[in-house]
Amino acid sequence: MKCYLKYGALISPLGTTIEDHAHALLSNNSGIKQVEGSGFNNENWFLGKMNELSGDYDALLEKALGSLESIWDAEILKSPRTGIFVSTTKANMRLLPGDTFESTRTLIKKELHQEVDPVIISNACISGVVAVNVAADYLKAGKFDRAIIIGIDVLSDFIIYGFQSLFALGNEVCKPFDAERKGISLGEACGIILMTNEREEGVFAEYIAGASSNDANHISGPSRTGEGLVRAVTKTLERAGMDKTEIDFVSAHGTATIYNDEMEAIAFNRLGLEQTPLNSLKGYFGHTLGAAGIIELLSCMISMEKNTLIKSLGYQQCGTTQTLAIVEENREKELTTILKTASGFGGGNASLILKKVQ
Repeated sequence: MKCYLKYGALISPLGTTIEDHAHALLSNNSGIKQVEGSGFNNENWFLGKMNELSGDYDALLEKALGSLESIWDAEILKSPRTGIFVSTTKANMRLLPGDTFESTRTLIKKELHQEVDPVIISNACISGVVAVNVAADYLKAGKFDRAIIIGIDVLSDFIIYGFQSLFALGNEVCKPFDAERKGISLGEACGIILMTNEREEGVFAEYIAGASSNDANHISGPSRTGEGLVRAVTKTLERAGMDKTEIDFVSAHGTATIYNDEMEAIAFNRLGLEQTPLNSLKGYFGHTLGAAGIIELLSCMISMEKNTLIKSLGYQQCGTTQTLAIVEENREKELTTILKTASGFGGGNASLILKKVQ
């Protein structure tokens, strides 16, 4: 059973349509701005913050879902053969101390007139990549014919103060893999990928394989050897029946923290991917937590469609002990096969491979 991907929706500080994001990415525009008084002690942090939708989880989700009827008709959207998968780390924080995920289930079922409960994937920052892998497993097992995969998280004081307490925030726009990187820029977004077991109109990429692992190193710190990421990518390549030389491009996690970027550089060198073009998209969106994997996969699909390697924004000089082939400027390249990776709190690592449908 094959699984195919097509564009759903994408809303972030860069825009509200796929076209908006294609223009922003190809123009190397960042959605990250300094936000006054955003810190616990009124510090001015750099955030990928939306304006009228900022922090409003339900409104953002409703807006993203509203665009789907232009792609699939109502009968498909509400069909019990259409599965819904949601990637989010915190969901609707305004509902605390209640169940922050309950409104997600209720809202989605109402908006799509669905009776099937959404599958919620909340596995820190690897949630988006894991959600796509899980959705593919469901389709390949014959449980569904189609899947709606939603990645969403919004900025809240809880999120900002939490990362501030870990001394993980940077006092400038993030610079993944750069020698002068200072830390994370947080962001908010919602992205939707549509998956189908048939090569229908609008299909752009084929899902080949994916895997995840856990290095159990630390609650918030990555393995110093990159072992978990190495295992996830190795298993993904094995399941795909592919060699590393067949990968045209790597979309890395690249948070711009000292330890994450160093871990990834070590892992990609261990995997023999140090010469493969690689970027991080965090300089465009900020780190959007549960939405990151989905919006970055949609960005990868744009990159494949345009046959353009997109600049890793903020990178100027290698800041890791192991070198990588960081994309320093946009350049044309035939992109057929991409590897997407993610790493997160709790030792989680995940990866998947997409291939362009010719």
